[in-house]
Amino acid sequence: MSLDLINSLTDQSVCNIIIFLLWADYIWETYLSIRQYGVATKADQIPPQLKDVMKKDEYDKARNYSIAKLQFGFIKDFQSILINTYVIHQGFLASVWEYTESINLFNDEVSTSCIWLVILQLITTVLDLPFTIYYTFILEEKFGFNKQTPGFFIWDKIKQFFVFQMITAMIASVVIVVVKNGGDYFFIWLWAVVGVITLLLLTIYPAVIAPLFDKYTPLPDGPLRTDIETLASSLKFPLTQLYVVEGSKRSSHSNAYFYGLFNSKRIVLFDTLLAKDDGSGCKDDEILAVLSHELGHWSKNHTIKNLIIVQVNLFLLFTVFGTIFKYPKLYTALGFYNTQPVLVGLFVVLQYVMMPYNTILSFLMTILSRQFEFEADDFAVQLNKGVALESALLKLNKDNSGFPVHDWLYSVWHYSHPPLLQRIEALRKGIKRFNAKQK
Repeated sequence: MSLDLINSLTDQSVCNIIIFLLWADYIWETYLSIRQYGVATKADQIPPQLKDVMKKDEYDKARNYSIAKLQFGFIKDFQSILINTYVIHQGFLASVWEYTESINLFNDEVSTSCIWLVILQLITTVLDLPFTIYYTFILEEKFGFNKQTPGFFIWDKIKQFFVFQMITAMIASVVIVVVKNGGDYFFIWLWAVVGVITLLLLTIYPAVIAPLFDKYTPLPDGPLRTDIETLASSLKFPLTQLYVVEGSKRSSHSNAYFYGLFNSKRIVLFDTLLAKDDGSGCKDDEILAVLSHELGHWSKNHTIKNLIIVQVNLFLLFTVFGTIFKYPKLYTALGFYNTQPVLVGLFVVLQYVMMPYNTILSFLMTILSRQFEFEADDFAVQLNKGVALESALLKLNKDNSGFPVHDWLYSVWHYSHPPLLQRIEALRKGIKRFNAKQK
């Protein structure tokens, strides 16, 4: 859509185009979910590849869990599209802005924008709260995953809200100041500043903010810690800290990851990943295989590649924003007749004007992510940990009640990780090639 065309449209036409884009995205996502729902309801038999490693009751639980989440998604997504349509059609954002101006004693755009964001986030939190409560205490509880008490849940949500508002307010303030004072090429300064902020958040969030929500303790001395340190040393991975996070207070889902920039890396294991007396969790060799996969991402520079893509994408988005954000129609279509707030322009351009581009990019990034996952799996195979990784994936899938049957289009569009059956097939081929080379 050219800038001249935007100016030639009426406010209602621009508003209708935005609503059309929202509904087009909703209809597409719903269509994909319906496809997956149809597959899940019909696939009542264990796939042949998993009959030796997955019991019928485990498969049925995973299938029912998948169906329940899809049903929940249908209702939640419908609620979201109705609210978003109302917000756009009725100029709700402008109404909240006018109210914010009336209560703001400082009467400047930075403070008004920060208060406006807090009010909008508070409204969103209240509207989403019934769904969050249902998902946590009914759906997740039903399938044995929720470990939160009501008190923990409430305190956690309060902390999340205030921490998020503090971070958002700081970033929003910087963005507004840069746009207002950056001159004709402010988008270059904006891109540079946001890039620095991104790196800072990647550095401080795991070390400073994440511990506000979960307890991190050093992995005790023992064979597992020694083996992990030996593995990291053999790969010249600059491991400085090795933690276990108490994820079991929140959920029984398992995970492991590493974070940190340059020569200071930390590995974090969820306590739910460690082997338990009830047979859940992974053995030490399986944990090492999972970490070998994660270290494969590091060795293949996947994180750096993703960061570069993100920064290039941000530069493109900010360039488009810098080109068209002053066009009045972008604001009047949402009810902003007397002012053109920077955050509103940024929101409209990034969320709506760039929606088709964002959709395509998201799909391409999903494809790239899948490729990275296969490469990381193969990295583990080359370390002779392919068999243990396959065993770990099967255990994690069982412990997390992952449903192994997927509609191909739903899977391709949504899953950043390859489906379990595809990963196992690729792993087994890789193991055969590795064993053949060793002979």
